[in-house]
Amino acid sequence: MLSSKSFRMRLRTGVATLAALTVISGGTIAKAEEFLTIGTGGVTGIYYAVGGGICRLVNQGRKEHGIRCSVESTGGSVYNLNTMRQGELEMGIVQSDWQFHALNGTSLFEENGPDEELRSLFSLHPDTVIIAARRDAEINSLDDLGGKRVNLGNPGSGTRGTAEVLVEALGWDMDHFGLVTELKSAEQSSALCDNTIDAFLMVAGNPVANVLEAASSCDINIIAVDGDKVDALVESKPYYGKVTIPGGLYRGVENDVQSFGLPSTFVTSTNVPEETVYVMVKTVFENFDKFKTFHPAFANLKKEEMVVNGLSAPMHPGAEKYFREVGLIE
Repeated sequence: MLSSKSFRMRLRTGVATLAALTVISGGTIAKAEEFLTIGTGGVTGIYYAVGGGICRLVNQGRKEHGIRCSVESTGGSVYNLNTMRQGELEMGIVQSDWQFHALNGTSLFEENGPDEELRSLFSLHPDTVIIAARRDAEINSLDDLGGKRVNLGNPGSGTRGTAEVLVEALGWDMDHFGLVTELKSAEQSSALCDNTIDAFLMVAGNPVANVLEAASSCDINIIAVDGDKVDALVESKPYYGKVTIPGGLYRGVENDVQSFGLPSTFVTSTNVPEETVYVMVKTVFENFDKFKTFHPAFANLKKEEMVVNGLSAPMHPGAEKYFREVGLIE
């Protein structure tokens, strides 16, 4: 019998594989198509843009390599990792902290144990913890969030998981807030400016579409995520680092704002064939300049850092093969 993890991929390729066995005119054999889906995040977020960019590049060469790539809007990092483990997604964009926890069976993945089939491809932009607040809510620091209506992200998202880690590190619990909501990223800016919430937290690459939208619709503050407890949290985890949100990036926020963040990463599993991964990684890296135009957060990507940063899971052999060929790893 097929395992649940391999069933979906075999089902997707079954019809195409049968076609490949059918002799057509001229004695040639039709090439099998392989269908892959990348789990991303909300449709307004950077993860969706990343997945869409990768698929556009890969699909341009579909006739040569037979890979058809599609993206799926999902709940985010934790959802993507769980769904890949179940065999219902082939690849996903995830925060590096949740990649680490999925690999080791810790935090939100403790119940299911380590995901020994999880594999890294490469890292992407740095995701930053961003707290946007309506200016008339009089939230100017982390301490001012007490008793306020705050959106901490939808369950299953990396944002929500990181928000819960931050809340615990600050010595708070959910009762610290007046109300905790679970809106998706696409709903946050309108909720903020409509006075449904006072602030929202998200983890994403700057500039973030819904923060830009909020800043253009109402007056906002970006709250510094700093202090001794935040410093201790950052120092305690190998995947966290300090990040500066540049002043002038969002309307009305003229000064630099300190926070912390982590790399986002592109991951897959051992169930995806080596040659498939090789083609996808090669396609992105050989069209690197074009790939960097797909989102402003990609502007400073460096190939040398992308094969190292945030990759706690073993590298997939297909990615490793390409990176060795071009000298990015030894």
